[in-house]
Amino acid sequence: MLNDLKNELHNVLSGKSQIRFGTIIQTIASYLNDGEESGKSTEIEKHFKKQEAKKLEDYIAKNNFWIDNIDFSQYVSEGAEQKVYLKDSEHVLKLNDAIYYNSWKDYLYNLLLHNYFFSDTAYELLGFTKNDEVLYAVVQQNYVSITSSTDLSKVKEFLTLNGFENNRNNDYIHPELGIILEDLHDENVLTRNEILYFIDTVFYLTEKFWANKNER
Repeated sequence: MLNDLKNELHNVLSGKSQIRFGTIIQTIASYLNDGEESGKSTEIEKHFKKQEAKKLEDYIAKNNFWIDNIDFSQYVSEGAEQKVYLKDSEHVLKLNDAIYYNSWKDYLYNLLLHNYFFSDTAYELLGFTKNDEVLYAVVQQNYVSITSSTDLSKVKEFLTLNGFENNRNNDYIHPELGIILEDLHDENVLTRNEILYFIDTVFYLTEKFWANKNER
């Protein structure tokens, strides 16, 4: 069963399997991948991130994927990695500059993993924008109204049942899959009617995840 999950995740990242709002994310990730194997060293990924951003901007321009109609007056909040704006009564817009990732491709993989595991709060990639020469992905997500504060012990219980281990603070790892899931504090996991909603996740893929691909 675990091998089936590993295979399915690799298929999702490669675009062979479809998930909610996955098509355009998979298309751009494949474009950035351009036949290269994933799992490069951190230093190599950092070195190529600027060149990768240029390649991404070329894609955005050719496919008319720039967004220039964001209502910045609807500002809600921001963290180190993204800015949040209210779009309407049911959706928020999030602008993310992929600062947590060594490459834009890894950020897109994060979106795909989130949409696979947490489809009820799936990210829809609407396009990209630039502000002060910084490139941002623009994603739309369902607005979640909370009915109670989140009990982090329930977050831990839920993730443990799904194979993740709490390795420090609010960070988790799935040792068998080779997936890291971080920053799951009570502002990133909300509770509505006693149901947990994961609205902000930070997924990382380890070398073990990519090694699994080669061992299939």
